[in-house]
Order: sequence, then structure tokens, then C-alpha cells
Amino acid sequence: MSTPTPLKRSNSTETFTTFPPIPSPSKTSPPPSPTNPAYAATADARPTLANDAVLKPSDPIPSTWSSRVVSGPDFNALHHTPITISSLIDSMTNIGFQGSSLARAVEVVDNMRTHVSPEGRKATIFLGYTSNLISSGLRSTLRYLVEHEHVSAIVTTAGGVEEDFIKCLAPTYLGSFSLPGKDLRAKGLNRIGNLVVPNNNYCLFEDWIIPIFDKMLEEQEASNGELIWTPSKIIHRLGKEINHPESVCYWAYKNDIPVFCPALTDGSIGDMLFFHTYKSSPKQLVCDIVGDIRRINSMSMRAEKVGAIILGGGIVKHHIANACLMRNGAEWAVFVNTASEFDGSDAGARPDEAVSWGKIKVDGESVKVYAEATIVFPLIVAATFAKDGITEKQEEGGK
Repeated sequence: MSTPTPLKRSNSTETFTTFPPIPSPSKTSPPPSPTNPAYAATADARPTLANDAVLKPSDPIPSTWSSRVVSGPDFNALHHTPITISSLIDSMTNIGFQGSSLARAVEVVDNMRTHVSPEGRKATIFLGYTSNLISSGLRSTLRYLVEHEHVSAIVTTAGGVEEDFIKCLAPTYLGSFSLPGKDLRAKGLNRIGNLVVPNNNYCLFEDWIIPIFDKMLEEQEASNGELIWTPSKIIHRLGKEINHPESVCYWAYKNDIPVFCPALTDGSIGDMLFFHTYKSSPKQLVCDIVGDIRRINSMSMRAEKVGAIILGGGIVKHHIANACLMRNGAEWAVFVNTASEFDGSDAGARPDEAVSWGKIKVDGESVKVYAEATIVFPLIVAATFAKDGITEKQEEGGK
């Protein structure tokens, strides 16, 4: 075999390889022969082997599949009337791939949010999200759900707490994924994907939160051991102190919706707690994580039905799933993330894996949408909670 010849593009240093031509079939293929089954002919002279491989008859399609014919949005039909998010997503049910998963997610969310038991009890809905989603503009969608009491509890990371407060103090900016880290570091700028957070924002955060920690420590010491802070109690207090209508945690405080953060120290808020120990030494704030695991698991066990909406993976996904294990599984679950299951990660695991652990009920409704949450979650909310959420509030007279 001859040596492959490198081929260079004129405007690039990348190299491509050309390979020797494939020998013509006449030099390698056996001649036609009546004894060679590959060349046995059908009535119209086609090779039987190829004919049977390509035109193998199908088994009958089950009659129940009549509703599964692949189709997508028909804009000829839709353009005569205003196109709504709901009508568009409804028309994507049979589009295939992740479009169908998105339509299914809307259906599952609608089922959990509209459930009412014969005794009048609604489903308990756990909302989980990672910190990058609060850093992004999806924060306003998450805030909407909490402001209008569409969810019962939140699980997030330390960044999902602190970035909510920091954005009340100073803005985050849209940058680019390609901004060089070396240059940004020299300028005191921090990159979150294609978002940029000035380091000054964290300085403002320290100036805001340290005096609050001082007050919390005073209250702790004055209580003679009766006041025990937990992550959710700390976040509740900070939500009260921020007093800002754009804050998710502010509305969680106003509506008494617990925000659970089992890894509260894993972020800037942990840095602030660390720095505060030097100021308050030998005293320090004490945070009890056991109190919160009892609280979230008890919420799950007492619930009539449970729905889980989880954006991203890691601790927020598992913490909700594990709380659902305490009641032998959630009735509804929607996962939105881009992770693959093939490394064995919990983030990538499909809902059926959670069924094996008892974290989703065997007969529960669940779906995973393999997509980035800033694209699909506003669509899901628009087609479900926001479809009639404001109307409901207006009819009730607001809050």
C-alpha cells in the first residue's frame, strides 16, 4: 500500500490525508456464478441477496400507533391565527428527537401543577436548578415561579443563592465564550460561559452580607443555644434582608417557600462565612445541615403527590431525588440537562434509572429533555404555569 499523501489548505495549517483509490470491483469481486447466492436473481434480474436485504417486509404496525405518525408544525394551518407557545409545542408532539421530549415535558408539568386530590390537596413541587441558571437571564423565569407560588420548595447550589443576591447589587454582563481567561483575570473579571461578572460585584456582596452575619451571630449567642441556623434559615433571612423584587430568594422569603442548599459553603457565600470567622473569633456562626435534611425529607413524606422539575445535575438533582425516595418516588419528574448517561453520572442518568432506586414511582410520569435550560425552560413555563398564572392572581386579587 502506498504512503498517504498530506494535503494542505492554502489558508490553514491543518492537514488532511488522501488515501489510495479503492481497487475497482472487477479486480476483487468474484465473477457472477449460478452457484454464488449473492448473484442468484429475482424474476426481474435483481440479486436475491440484495433484494431481500433492502426490501424485507415489515411486521404489521400496531393499531395503537395510529397516533404516532411523525408530523410537525404546519405553518400553513397555523399562520391564519396568532401562534401561541402552547399551540406551537402541541404541534411538536410527534416531531421526533428532543422536540417530542419538550412537548412531553409540558404535558408532565401540566399534570403535576393541576393535580388536586379529592380532599383538595395540590401536589408538592420541588424545583431544582444549578447556579449558572441564576447567573443567566433564566433567573427572571425562576423568580416568576416563586413569586406566584407555583413551586413548593427549591434546591440549588451556593452559587444559585449568592448570584441571586449579587445581581441585586450589581449587574452581570453578556460577553463571549471566547474571551481569554488570562486577560479577564488581569482585569478582575470572571467568566461564566459567555457571561462576565466583575470582581467588584463580590466585594459589594461582602460589604452587604458581613453586617448581616454579625447580626445573626448576635442573635445566635443571645438565644442561649435555642436559635440553630440551617442553610434554609440562613437563606430565608438573607431573602428578607435583600428586600428586592427581582430576587428569587426575596420572593421565597415573602411566600415562605424553603430554599435548600446542602452545599451552602461551596461558593462565594462560603468565602464570606470563612472570612467572618476571623472577624468573630473565637465565636462563629453555626450551621446545622441535619435540620434541613429532616425538613426536606419530611416535606416529601407528607405530600399528597410530588412533582420534580430539575434543571441541570449534580447535587440539586440528587437531593430532590433522594427526598422523593423517602416516599418511594415522585409521581412526576422532568429533567432538563445536556449530560450523557454513559459515564455513570447522576446528572446524565435518565428517569428510568431513578425508578430503579425508588426515586420516581414505577407508574410515575417522567421525561428527560436533552437540551440547555435557557432555551427550553422559558418555553415550558410559557406553555404551563404562565399560560394562566397571571389571570389566576388577578382573579384572586393578587398578593
